[in-house]
Amino acid sequence: MRYDLNLLPIFVALMEERSVTRAAERLGMTQPAMSNALGRLRAMMQDQLFVRERYGIQPTPVALDLAPGIAEALAALDDAVLGQQEFDPATAERLFTIAPNGYVEYAMVPAIVARLGEVAPGIKLRLTPYGNDLADTGVVSGTTALVMGRIVDPPDNLVVQHLMDERLGCVVRSEHPEISGRITREQFERLKHVNVMPPGRLRAGLFQALAQQRLKREVAISVTTFFAVAEMIAVTDHIGTLPRLICRRLEADARLKIVRPPVDLGTFPVDMAWHVRYRHDPAHRWLRQLIGDVVRSLAGG
Repeated sequence: MRYDLNLLPIFVALMEERSVTRAAERLGMTQPAMSNALGRLRAMMQDQLFVRERYGIQPTPVALDLAPGIAEALAALDDAVLGQQEFDPATAERLFTIAPNGYVEYAMVPAIVARLGEVAPGIKLRLTPYGNDLADTGVVSGTTALVMGRIVDPPDNLVVQHLMDERLGCVVRSEHPEISGRITREQFERLKHVNVMPPGRLRAGLFQALAQQRLKREVAISVTTFFAVAEMIAVTDHIGTLPRLICRRLEADARLKIVRPPVDLGTFPVDMAWHVRYRHDPAHRWLRQLIGDVVRSLAGG
């Protein structure tokens, strides 16, 4: 029996998106074309593969059994083909999907995009949410090129590169009636805090640092992105505890000022991870090198 290998990436997209519509959007297909491809997949595998439910589709037991083998087959093909290709960043045209956490998206991705514009104008980035788990990003299956942030319990098929260790600072409004220089422990514990809630298990960093220092914090409001913090701080007497690179970005805002925390809150790691299928991909290697150079430049600035 001859197999249509073009259907395998479609199978992976359906497995990860659990939606015909989202899978079609991800692969740049129309929904009718995706539905047609699903029909051919079902005929080839002699199984329904995906069953419609109220909020999308769910894989059948056969699909769940097939998924690891198909992912490995695609990885082997990519490894063989991409490793033979030459890459010229000045002329290349390619789209990379990356999954940065909120901190990386705010503090690092703009500088990465600026560098790409200088040296590789044909390279484009598509950002996908980091989510609650590495599997949610698509990096575990290889459909997402890179994940950036704090990498927790990576599976064996991911390569992890440490980029930097980040420290924390505090931000208040520039006309704050109590804070002029370094904040005291008493002030830190008495003031109300704006807290940024990262997803899932990634909440541990700041919470652990505060607990180790026996430093209390009264959280007045929790937000989901760093973009909201500046506006919250600028119109209140609240305080925020943020990564150093974000504090550096906020220094340009005349409404705000950066102060040192009352105690050393330690550091947290910033990592980058990718599927082993990309280890010999020249374009992917080049992008990883560029990101590493940009992050080192930011960390030393």
